[in-house]
Amino acid sequence: MTRRRELPNFTAGFGKYIFYFFILFIIFIIVSSNMFVTIQPGHQAIMFKQFSGGLDKERIYDQGFHVVAPWNKLIIYDIRIDEKFDDMDVLSKNGLPITISLSYRYKVQSKDIGHLHDEIGMEYVKRIVEPEIKSATREVIGKYLPEELYSTKREAIEDEIHARCSESLEKKYLVLDDVLISSVTLPKTLEEAIEKKLQEEQLAFQYEFRLDKERKEAERKIIEAQAKADANKILNASLTDKILQDKGIEATLELAQSPNSKVVIVGGGGEGLPLILNN
Repeated sequence: MTRRRELPNFTAGFGKYIFYFFILFIIFIIVSSNMFVTIQPGHQAIMFKQFSGGLDKERIYDQGFHVVAPWNKLIIYDIRIDEKFDDMDVLSKNGLPITISLSYRYKVQSKDIGHLHDEIGMEYVKRIVEPEIKSATREVIGKYLPEELYSTKREAIEDEIHARCSESLEKKYLVLDDVLISSVTLPKTLEEAIEKKLQEEQLAFQYEFRLDKERKEAERKIIEAQAKADANKILNASLTDKILQDKGIEATLELAQSPNSKVVIVGGGGEGLPLILNN
């Protein structure tokens, strides 16, 4: 009896190879995604080496394409200036509640992102920046009266908050670019009282300006009148009867020589001056 030879099951073997190929392809995709990293503009990175020393805090990776071993990891930081807005309730020097709208611009010190990540982490805004800004703002505004914050001292307050925060943030590898107070909200009655006071001060300034203008005009008129009086005094002191008589004779001779017809009476005028009568 002849035995039938069994043919190898190529279909089962081929399916096994497809399964292995699919597994290898998935592993390759996972490894490739960690191996090839592109750092975008405005960003820098540090390397975490899992099997050779951990976080490398000194070497900074700049923007561009990088190849990384699959067991290592690039940690990317945004090094551009960022801005945050915040509304805060604070107390003034006399204990009155004030609501201010504050904005502040900040960034990381790019050369120290390794130390920043090691000591603080990527939540540095929540852990460091916000608490520092709020603490300094409450402390600074507590030194001023509401009307100072509302009118004349806002820029000085911004500068003081910036100065207080800059030093402490710099120690945490952060840079504070600027602090701005965009609006101040006072209790309604206090706001009305301050506005009324400012209006009264403005009116008083305008009144004082008008008084000063009138005072200067009066001084000018006095000086002008005094100058005229002094001039007349000097002129009168220099005139004598003989000089006046001589001037009168000269004027009479000039009139007598004019083509108009006239009658000249010698010695007919006052002080013996000629008298001229039109014909």
